[in-house]
Amino acid sequence: MTWLSIPAVLQIIVGMGLLNVWLLRAKSSTAYRGGAATSLKEEFQAYGLPEVAFYVVGVLKITAGVILIAGVWVPLPVELAAGVVAALMVGALAMHVKVGDLLMKSVPAALMLVMSVAILLLR
Repeated sequence: MTWLSIPAVLQIIVGMGLLNVWLLRAKSSTAYRGGAATSLKEEFQAYGLPEVAFYVVGVLKITAGVILIAGVWVPLPVELAAGVVAALMVGALAMHVKVGDLLMKSVPAALMLVMSVAILLLR
């Protein structure tokens, strides 16, 4: 795949976004955290999820992020990674609804979902 193709650019955007949130900004407060959470771990607590969910989702998102980025240049299961991200984003949107968040807090998850589905459809 040409690295300047639309799917490749989307893979890099989604992958970098996942790694940014989970590796660099996990302990940071953002306008998009669910409920009144000030960190990623608190966000999972606000959703009423067990602590193990935080770690399972983290491993899935970090792994998917690496696969999406590296998959631009190396043959990797990019479609599987994009599918996992899409499914997780549907779950994230459901959690925002569950806690009654304003629509604005769901925008990043919605954009990641759209981009992940685009990767699946365009590859």
